[in-house]
Amino acid sequence: MTDGWGNSIVSGSWISDTPDEVEHPNVPLGINEMAIPRAAILLSLATAALLICSTIVVGYSVYQFAKANQDAFSVTDTDLLKDENNRWFWELDLLFDTCDSRLGDWDWPEVLAEQDDVFLYPGELRCDWEHQGEGDRASVVVYNRGDQPLDLVLEIAGGNVVFATEGDADIILEQIEANGTAIVEIELQDGVTEHDITIEASHVRVPDAEVLLDVHIFEGSEPRALHASDGDQLEVQYKVWNADTGELLDEGNLVVTAGDDSRYIKGFGWSAIGLDIDEDRGLIPGIATGTSHITLLPPPIAYGNSDGHELEETWLRFELKVDRATI
Repeated sequence: MTDGWGNSIVSGSWISDTPDEVEHPNVPLGINEMAIPRAAILLSLATAALLICSTIVVGYSVYQFAKANQDAFSVTDTDLLKDENNRWFWELDLLFDTCDSRLGDWDWPEVLAEQDDVFLYPGELRCDWEHQGEGDRASVVVYNRGDQPLDLVLEIAGGNVVFATEGDADIILEQIEANGTAIVEIELQDGVTEHDITIEASHVRVPDAEVLLDVHIFEGSEPRALHASDGDQLEVQYKVWNADTGELLDEGNLVVTAGDDSRYIKGFGWSAIGLDIDEDRGLIPGIATGTSHITLLPPPIAYGNSDGHELEETWLRFELKVDRATI
């Protein structure tokens, strides 16, 4: 190519005959080296904004929940759980007449009915449980001696024994009413020859507020196949004495539902827990295969709630023997 004066001209790239978009193609966004940082920055900003919004929402929800349940999460005033002698306001008992001082630091009262107006026992208890084989049962009593409801956690330390209703070694008892009583059934899982457990009752929100009951378990001389539990119908012989004077108050035969039985005082039905009998269920004439045991009932599970009753302040000692059972 020549110019107007006949001189040769060398083509330059700026006048290339190849279209510019072919020689210098547009770079797609996906491989544009500047596009990637920009996209990442945008995504990071969006994620940060989302996290901030989520944190605000969750924080507000937690605040609202805590505000609505501030009573449940507040620290319980431990002074409200103790008497003037620094003793927790609840007691544990095994419903057999086999208990004494847990640590040997108090003497058994000479007159049970003359205890002070707060506690039934001078201190924590240690009780014996003679069992008649695997699956045997017993009743544990929790007395709330304070003037406010209690929520307690009960735990069994030592193994081989569980709370019968849960099949586990711990249970929560909610809202035991002021000056009220709760009774739970425990079950022996193995026919141990001799064994020791401790039942711990601690406040739900103050774990250090704890009352203990030690139980020494040993094997009886005549194991039985069947063991009375909550809801079983039994025919029993009974005798009942004034625990302080030894006066025989009554005796006879009754049909009782082990555990809760509204026909009688509260402790009577629960006294039937753990009675044992062979598989004949006592239905063979002339053969008695049922066992007996003795229980001690403080007024709260005897006549203590019967205002004006002649036995209102009396501790009762019951001897029960099972004759027949529909277990």
